[in-house]
Amino acid sequence: MPDMLVKLYDLPSENALLESLKNEGISIHRVLAPDMLNVLDFVRNNFSEHWVSECTVALSSTPTKCFIAVKDRQVVGFACYDATSKGFFGPTGVDSSLRGKGIGRALLNITLQQMRNDGYGYAIIGSTEVTGFYAKCVGATSIPDSDPGVYADMI
Repeated sequence: MPDMLVKLYDLPSENALLESLKNEGISIHRVLAPDMLNVLDFVRNNFSEHWVSECTVALSSTPTKCFIAVKDRQVVGFACYDATSKGFFGPTGVDSSLRGKGIGRALLNITLQQMRNDGYGYAIIGSTEVTGFYAKCVGATSIPDSDPGVYADMI
């Protein structure tokens, strides 16, 4: 699975999508430290222990480097950055019952916008299977010979 490169200075606006999600009762915001365990439980119950580890790192920063989507006071999606390596986006995921509503796209955009605000010019999306999604949403391009990349020594 290749890494992908995103130009952070050329991101699309997602204001209409964010407004649409808000009208459906879905908000997206940076995780507050007291919600850390709720976020980690969501990731553990819906994804993998490896992602729990990465989220723990992202949530250990002040301010946290993790954004969540919330509906009815429940976590329904998340996106992290600077977890495995500086300048890396991910992990990210959305509750399977809510996929296709734009939540993942909104989380991606908000997180990448924050990375730009933090001073990054580019972001790397590490080891992804969904290259078409990232290319369509933010113009990401595959990085040649990037598999397994920084994950080569993972046990």
